[in-house]
Amino acid sequence: MTAVFRHELRNDLHALTTYLFGACLLAFIGLWAMMYNLQAAVNNFEYVLEAGCLAFVVIVPILTMRTVAEERRQRTDQLLYSLPITTVQVVLGKYLALLAVFAVPLCVIAVYPLIFARYGDVCLPTSYGTLFAFFLLGAALLAVGMFLSSLTENQGFAAGIGIAVILLNYYSVSLAEYVSASAFGSVAALYVVILLLGLLIRYVTRNEKLAWGVGLALLAVTAAAYVLDAQAFEGLLPRVMSRLSLFERFYVFVNGVFDWTAVVYYASVMGFFLFLTVQSMEKRRYN
Repeated sequence: MTAVFRHELRNDLHALTTYLFGACLLAFIGLWAMMYNLQAAVNNFEYVLEAGCLAFVVIVPILTMRTVAEERRQRTDQLLYSLPITTVQVVLGKYLALLAVFAVPLCVIAVYPLIFARYGDVCLPTSYGTLFAFFLLGAALLAVGMFLSSLTENQGFAAGIGIAVILLNYYSVSLAEYVSASAFGSVAALYVVILLLGLLIRYVTRNEKLAWGVGLALLAVTAAAYVLDAQAFEGLLPRVMSRLSLFERFYVFVNGVFDWTAVVYYASVMGFFLFLTVQSMEKRRYN
């Protein structure tokens, strides 16, 4: 895993997308810091991070689009499979390299509250607690982007899908106000999600029986639950969309509350999408 980490980090340091990622993040945070903390004389640095998280919509897919897709396009992933290490170690090595690249601009951003504290009353615990949540949010989105990169060998397609997925998650709470809150609408949405899950299982595992089995089982359970208690599905879809929002949990830290459930949620998202990345690469390995 260490060898993969060093190799990926060396490649990242020679890639234009890495410097584009860092420059965009620093520019975005610097712009909002100038507008909030300098021009408006607001002493809450966490508001800068709240506004700056919108940059993840673009910069995360830019950084992750080549992580696995480039290996597949150049067929160099076959060299990784021939190494005496597991796919889990390969994925972790690549992911840790992404985190290292992400941590560099954050180290620069971490100096901002100290500078502002010399000229105003800045709550450092809240600022650094929010910065820690900012790192967790970015780490979770990097895991999502890495999984999307493992599904294709086209970097542009991986970046486009990544932007769409992260943008949808960013506005999921706002969109929840416009979706159907009826029980039937929630069940219909669950059916669509189950269908997509079945397609994902089939794509990752190439096992049609497993995909059909899981899909039909979930459809049957959903139908039975709807028949037994239809009222339980009322308002379910808006609640699920709000709960799945990675950004909404970040805003809790902005309000000065260190939410351990959000930390666990971010760690769960990282683990889940890294697991999917491993399964996607395992499928290609044995094919």
